Amino acid sequence: MAARRDAGYRHEDGLLAEGFRRVAGVDEVGRGCLAGPVVAAAVILDPRHRIAGLRDSKLLSPGARLRLARLLARRAAGCGLGVVGPEEIDRTDILRATLRAMARAVAALARRPDYLLVDALEIPGVPIPQRGIVRGDQISASIAAASIVAKVYRDGLMVSFHPLYPAYRFDANKGYGTRDHLAALRRHGATPLHRTTFRGVLSPEGRPFAAGPRSR
Repeated sequence: MAARRDAGYRHEDGLLAEGFRRVAGVDEVGRGCLAGPVVAAAVILDPRHRIAGLRDSKLLSPGARLRLARLLARRAAGCGLGVVGPEEIDRTDILRATLRAMARAVAALARRPDYLLVDALEIPGVPIPQRGIVRGDQISASIAAASIVAKVYRDGLMVSFHPLYPAYRFDANKGYGTRDHLAALRRHGATPLHRTTFRGVLSPEGRPFAAGPRSR
């Protein structure tokens, strides 16, 4: 299946040929979750040390994602992370929160990139040339790398929250609206990690389910 092939370097190579030297791929994870932050990553790949197996993080097993994230930590020319928590998401909206996380990820890079390849979006207010690429995590190696770094980091955060709120099984669902997660919301109410403006966290009357107790 074409979607399962490694993401290529075509976009990166084209920009290198134009004279750009630090091309960062940017992607986010957690946009559709009911709980936890939205996390973005910006990754500058080293064109001298290409990494095989980079693809959309959703197409990789957890073990493959972790292996590639560790490899990227050693061999990428730069990695930055941006995090926007649930309270900030609720104060704005998920699109603005996503763009804010992406801007923070770019700002977190130790060396300023000279071009951005962004999954599907363009980041306002960032004075760096950029291009939004639809399905970029499937066809751009640097965007795929960013999706992997962001996914591994965010999954680790959600696993770390599990002991605080074990009834919600954040270690398994990572904050997505699974059947068990929705049942726990109805039974125990929302936690401080929940996005109270999201459907699924809201009761049929349009109000967040009553806050549940902190875990025992």
